[in-house]
Amino acid sequence: MPRIALLQSNTFTTKDESFDHHERLIRKAAAEGARIVATQELFLTPYFCTVEDTALFDLADRLPGPVTERIGALAAELGVVIVSSLFEHRGAGLYHNTAAIHDADGSLLGLYRKSHIPQDPGFEEKFYFTPGDSGWPVWDTAFGKIGVLICWDQWYPEAARLMALGGAELIIYPTAIGWLPQEKAALGEAQHCAWETVQRGHAVANGCYVAAVNRAGTHDGTEFWGQSFVANPYGQIVAKASVEKEEILLHDIDFKQVEDFRRIWPFFRDRRIDAYGDITLRWREK
Repeated sequence: MPRIALLQSNTFTTKDESFDHHERLIRKAAAEGARIVATQELFLTPYFCTVEDTALFDLADRLPGPVTERIGALAAELGVVIVSSLFEHRGAGLYHNTAAIHDADGSLLGLYRKSHIPQDPGFEEKFYFTPGDSGWPVWDTAFGKIGVLICWDQWYPEAARLMALGGAELIIYPTAIGWLPQEKAALGEAQHCAWETVQRGHAVANGCYVAAVNRAGTHDGTEFWGQSFVANPYGQIVAKASVEKEEILLHDIDFKQVEDFRRIWPFFRDRRIDAYGDITLRWREK
């Protein structure tokens, strides 16, 4: 049973400071038996999407590049799979919110580019990120078949289903989500409940593990709600971090549960694939 480590961390002033800190966390997680390690969304930078500022595009990195080379060397040295969430400069004026997946031998298996891009007060992501065109890849790593989606992708059952149909036994969601001060008193509990519940539902509907890794602490008016978690195929939360603290959340993933669950709850068998054509419509007109 491979052990997963979710790195729920804080915000740092510079990319170098954040990288050095997260390297220490990755080393600590590996020393504690982790074989799959996942960072929070955009782990090298603050969550800069609270404002629209063209100067912040300078935070992006070319991928592959020096960043992925350093992560790959670390993965190879420690023998761990690393899922890292990065700000990608793909081409002139073209930027993505991207996850890099390194196997335990250090090889870069590929990139997943965030498909669903939000636009809300405090989450000005459409200003920065082009919707991803990487499809729904599933990575057959040394420690299991892993799908990776990013934050706003969490709300879309279609994305989780396509990952599961591609063979994913574990879906990892690097995340940066929290409360805005003006909303927390009235809506904070409901917002968090919705976020956690929808992902637990993805685990059940697809008979797989779901792991969501969030930030902690406050930055630029957003209070990140932490509470990174792992849910098993029944949607049960089997590991959960605190609201405020930096933590390495560890859990042993029993992939046999995936096959056992899918035998008892054969949702893939009973899907009416002949009847779902309208799912690709924007809206069903009456």
